[in-house]
Amino acid sequence: MKLEITLIIAAAAALLNIWLAVRVGRVRTSEQVSVGDGGNEAVIRRMRAHANFVEYTPFFLILLGLVELAWGSNIWLWGAAILFILGRIAHGFGMDGIGKLRLFGTLSTLLVLLGLAIYALVIAYSGASFIGMETVPTSSAG
Repeated sequence: MKLEITLIIAAAAALLNIWLAVRVGRVRTSEQVSVGDGGNEAVIRRMRAHANFVEYTPFFLILLGLVELAWGSNIWLWGAAILFILGRIAHGFGMDGIGKLRLFGTLSTLLVLLGLAIYALVIAYSGASFIGMETVPTSSAG
């Protein structure tokens, strides 16, 4: 199984990570802060947006990959993955003080992680793999 959703979303996450890092570099340059945050609020906000992404994304990608491996690709998993990426983009802009994007980013991230975590537990405790709408026994001892 090639884990198409996870591969595509991991690539998107890598590009998003680069974008967030470049935003930090640009504000560091404009504010003349070469190391740390210099106590500059703009630098602090951009650094936290990037750090927050780095803190949440590994858990998301691990859960996404494992759920896709156990359950297979489907529209729900695509939706959750796209919502996570859009939420992280919104959070990045929201940390600059743009509207309610930070709140949207935070809530979408937490809801996606919660949904994936709950579904991972359901899969783990069901004793079966879910592929589409079918339930297939994982194995029989014997």
